[in-house]
Amino acid sequence: MQIITHSPEQTEQAGADFAKTLRPGDVVTLDGDLGAGKTAFARGVLRGLGYPGRVTSPTFAIANEYSAPDGTVVHFDLYRILDEEALFELGFEEYLDGTRILLIEWSGNAGGLLPAHHKSVRLTYGEQPDDRLLEIEEIHETTEL
Repeated sequence: MQIITHSPEQTEQAGADFAKTLRPGDVVTLDGDLGAGKTAFARGVLRGLGYPGRVTSPTFAIANEYSAPDGTVVHFDLYRILDEEALFELGFEEYLDGTRILLIEWSGNAGGLLPAHHKSVRLTYGEQPDDRLLEIEEIHETTEL
């Protein structure tokens, strides 16, 4: 699915609409260039799940955990993660227990630790300064034996 937004508020609203599809155990990757709207989309997801508080980028904390009426959400920013070993040290695998919704910015830095089935949101710049193209898809990777 593709969505074009024309402001940060519309990107946030797209996240709130997307939140209706989420359940505990879902993993959502959020990828795009710096400033593309990943955190705005994540903020919208949290709003859509009923979280009323402040939502900030976890760039320096690496993970922010939120208790929303529709379940616990953990928002990761893996921008500063250099390898899977660093994620092991953070206990990343423990978050994949199926009880929380995970939002993961810069998911490429998770290496092979992402589950084979997850939802992907790719945000890219549009023609106008505030335009964003959101490409949302379900990923079903298979491993070859």
